[in-house]
Amino acid sequence: MFTIMAPVGVAKLRARLFLLFLCLTLRAGMLQFASATIQGYIGDRDMICPSVCRCDEDFIYCNDRGLSSIPSLPPSASVLYLQNNQINNPGLPTSLERQLAIRVVYLYDNELDEFPVHLPPSIRELHLQDNNIRTIPRSALARMPLLEKLHLDDNSISTVSIEDQAFADNPRLRLLFLSRNHLSSIPSGLPASLEELRLDDNRISTIPTHAFRGLSSLRCLVLDGNLLANQRIADDTFSRLANLTELSLVRNSLQTPPVNLPSAHLQRLSLQENALTHMPRGSLDGMHRLLRLDLSGNNLTTLPRGLFKDLDSLGQLLVRGNPWHCGCNLRWLYDWLHARGNTITVRGLNCHGPDRVRDMALKDLASEMEECELVRTRDRVGGGGVDTSTTHTPPQGSLFTLRSKRPGLGLPDSGLDYTLSSSGVGKSLALNVKPLSHNSVRVTWSVAQPSSSFRLSWLRLGTGNAMGSITETLVRGDRREYLLTSLQPRSSYIICMVPLAASSESKGAISGDADSDEALVCAKAETSDPTPLEEDENEDSKKMTVLPLAGIVGGATAIVSLALIFGIFCWYGHRTGHLCTRDHYTRKNSRKKKSCDDYIESGTKKDNTILEIRSPGFQMTPLAAGQPMQPKPLREDYIIHTIYPSNGTGLYKGDNHVSDAGHGTNRGYREGGIPDIDYCYT
Repeated sequence: MFTIMAPVGVAKLRARLFLLFLCLTLRAGMLQFASATIQGYIGDRDMICPSVCRCDEDFIYCNDRGLSSIPSLPPSASVLYLQNNQINNPGLPTSLERQLAIRVVYLYDNELDEFPVHLPPSIRELHLQDNNIRTIPRSALARMPLLEKLHLDDNSISTVSIEDQAFADNPRLRLLFLSRNHLSSIPSGLPASLEELRLDDNRISTIPTHAFRGLSSLRCLVLDGNLLANQRIADDTFSRLANLTELSLVRNSLQTPPVNLPSAHLQRLSLQENALTHMPRGSLDGMHRLLRLDLSGNNLTTLPRGLFKDLDSLGQLLVRGNPWHCGCNLRWLYDWLHARGNTITVRGLNCHGPDRVRDMALKDLASEMEECELVRTRDRVGGGGVDTSTTHTPPQGSLFTLRSKRPGLGLPDSGLDYTLSSSGVGKSLALNVKPLSHNSVRVTWSVAQPSSSFRLSWLRLGTGNAMGSITETLVRGDRREYLLTSLQPRSSYIICMVPLAASSESKGAISGDADSDEALVCAKAETSDPTPLEEDENEDSKKMTVLPLAGIVGGATAIVSLALIFGIFCWYGHRTGHLCTRDHYTRKNSRKKKSCDDYIESGTKKDNTILEIRSPGFQMTPLAAGQPMQPKPLREDYIIHTIYPSNGTGLYKGDNHVSDAGHGTNRGYREGGIPDIDYCYT
């Protein structure tokens, strides 16, 4: 009996264990299903996209929606497109600071008046261009220590509105755009990590020595469209930028390239649309890596020999828009271009003169350049000429006098002896000089062949080896005399003349070959001592010059005094009420009452330092008919309020500006057609 019941008990135990295992398995599956459901629900909540936006994984597209504030964003968002909206500073929620996955934010073309402060610290790239931002505070930038690229173009930022050491807490900042703002100088305290700096279309007129101190990593510098001139740029300004590869100085007022340009790594140099009249020899020395040189839109007529001697890698030379004089002075450039062949692309090297080669390309002047070679060979066989074209640059394009900063250039040569005669004779020119007074010398000459112009230069000799500065001018080819005035009494002068390119009727070689010393003719003249009568005449002329100036000053003083007296009279009358036209009498009583001044609101949205009255922002609120009038107080206080136009448009927009989204945008004043002279700031 016992042996029969034992197997039955074992079977029941096995069945119970199986049922228990089955229950545990089902329970574990249910728990896993519930956990997966909860996780999926949370994941769905994480990926909820704002209804007004479009989401593509972690890219959130909320641009061109007419938004005035930023909607709630999923935590996984990394790139935000919020441009072309109406978002203002109150529209930036504080919860944005907790979006730690955000790396790039596009907020350009909105209505931000201040630098945003509620941005996440994880931002690497920030686009704020085309807003109304006026200041750059250090506290706002300190919240973004990982920032690498900052775009602030087309705002209202001035030099004084950038807080001192504003970028001190951004050690990773590599790119900074401040184009089309109100900057008057280079911002100070720029980070040493900066690699690209754009400051074009501002009001920068001066660059001191320390402007780029510490920016050893800077590779690209753009200063187009400013007010830069050679006299206001320190000599070693750009020499500190040893790693610079691109320098753009387009649309400034430079007459020569800035001195001491960084040459070791420079690859692109843009100098177009300036006032360049001269390229000094040596200004491009050491630029072995230069790939592109743009000299278009200037007033260059020639280039000195050896200017391109180090430009081994140059692939693009842009020189259009210059009045090139294609004589023997550019024979070296002709040879250099043919030696380079197809390795260089040249644009705009067309001749402006002389007449027989006008509008021809320099590379096509084979026969003319052969004539220069024949003249050079003949002169060397005859006496060995000295090449003066590389030591002295003729005037560039205009018939005006130039005074060299460095005396002792090759024309005329103070080391020669001109004591034999007051006249000089060459192969094609005879020169004669004659002192007329203590400060003037008459110069006459005759030529064997007609020339389009003559280069006349004179040099005052000093005591011993000392010498003065060379002065020169271009004289028309039809003239045969010239009067030198304002010379120093009791002085010796060396006067030289050389004929330039011949006219189109001449069939011979181009005269005035700069490589031939025979074309240069010089003579010597000495001015006399001034006589007592001439000294008295000089004193009288000085007195007569002073009299008109004294009359002008006295008249201006009288006008200012009368205007001041009239202004004081009007002010006093207005204060006492005798000149006010707003007095009223009511029918109910005979007591005189004065109405309060109209309430005027005016302002501008572009810059709080600019005061303008424009029709979209001007309001006058009259008093109600039944409102009691108060007596005029002894002190008048006027309050000027800033008006923000109700339609969201800026005061600097053009009349035809229409946004794609159907709502107002806020473009810069230059896109609105407002000239630069129509605004001012302090």
